Amino acid sequence: MIKRQATLRDVAAAAAVSTATVSKFVNGTQRFSPEVEARIKDSISRLGYQSNPLARSMITGQTGAVGVVILDIRNPHFTAIVKGANRVAMSRGYNLLFVDTEESQSPERQLLETLSRRVDGLIVSSRLPEESIAWLAELGKPVVFFGRLGRLGIHSVGSDGYRAAFMLGRHLVELGHRDVAYVGFKAARWNQERLRGLNDALSEVGKVARVFEVAAPSAEAGERIASQVLLGPDRPHAVVAYNDLVALGLMSEAKTLGLHVPEDVSIAGFDDIAYGRYASPGLTTVDMQSERMGDVAMQRLLESINGELAQPFDEILEPRLVPRASTRRRA
Repeated sequence: MIKRQATLRDVAAAAAVSTATVSKFVNGTQRFSPEVEARIKDSISRLGYQSNPLARSMITGQTGAVGVVILDIRNPHFTAIVKGANRVAMSRGYNLLFVDTEESQSPERQLLETLSRRVDGLIVSSRLPEESIAWLAELGKPVVFFGRLGRLGIHSVGSDGYRAAFMLGRHLVELGHRDVAYVGFKAARWNQERLRGLNDALSEVGKVARVFEVAAPSAEAGERIASQVLLGPDRPHAVVAYNDLVALGLMSEAKTLGLHVPEDVSIAGFDDIAYGRYASPGLTTVDMQSERMGDVAMQRLLESINGELAQPFDEILEPRLVPRASTRRRA
């Protein structure tokens, strides 16, 4: 015969308290005397009682889940963000729901509104226009955004893109490079600050980067634009790509075009994804603290859900230059 699962009423009877007392204790909404709590814990243990998540959400108004909206799960940068966020969520007893917008550049308000009804809070990396970001702050759910958006009333966590690009530009200048190209992705919110940082570093030697644009922040897009960037009499000494994926695509196609990296051209990117470490040559990059970004964003989101954060914050993580063999001193 199948044993009946213990109910809240069974626990209450065994502990000699009301069902309301057990419910408040289980859901953490009220504390009781040590004696009462000890009786409830003992009854739960002896009876093998397991609370119903749906019932608990109806009582507390919380789902026990948090949502993470990312641009492309195939990009290791976002995979690392999810990993960092998930580690914190699991340690605090939360489930993670994530949505991959597949690098969509169209408004995603309907998607976010639907997701918000199933979670206690959101972490969002998205290309929402400014008016939609403002709308996001009014959803009535705690939100942490990636990028500098504290001025809009939304908590945000990011890495210092300007400083990252400045460090990379200074590295190339110190290696003797003067003619530098930037292969950007203008749809990204932080593309402009990376270009600004790079140009400020180049300005120290009176130079400015030549700018090219890819249609997507992917290795395939890097391959497609390689001939435009690398062929011709005025080939740049060095190329800085919007991210490591674009940089790796450029490196791969450079070999096909008969060029050697870094002998003919130095190439660098951003994010410090694992593929760059194991490429040949290893890719010079800037560690944008992707996993740490997800970790911190989730910590701040849970603090916000618990009412521990009042004023919007703008938390910026420090990037780290990672020089490897894809850049070398210019002869």
